[in-house]
Amino acid sequence: MEQSLTSCKRSSKVAAILSSKIRSRRQRHRRGVAAPSNNRSVEMKVRKLQRLIPGGEGLRPELLFSRTADYISQLRLQVHVLQALSKIYGR
Repeated sequence: MEQSLTSCKRSSKVAAILSSKIRSRRQRHRRGVAAPSNNRSVEMKVRKLQRLIPGGEGLRPELLFSRTADYISQLRLQVHVLQALSKIYGR
């Protein structure tokens, strides 16, 4: 009985700490503290994607994402073709 009471107290302390951390993160996000680093991160990822996709340099993000989807489809098709050829000519 006493042991379950201490574990209950401990779990309520942990829950209080976690809820306060979540609350402070939400408040920072509302104030816009988290936004600039997220924007930079997204911009960096878009630039990396532009370098990966043929003809992707300088494209607007919506066109880049469309071109990326097309490129992925082309790569999948190439993989299927190569797998079929390896079954035909492979050992």
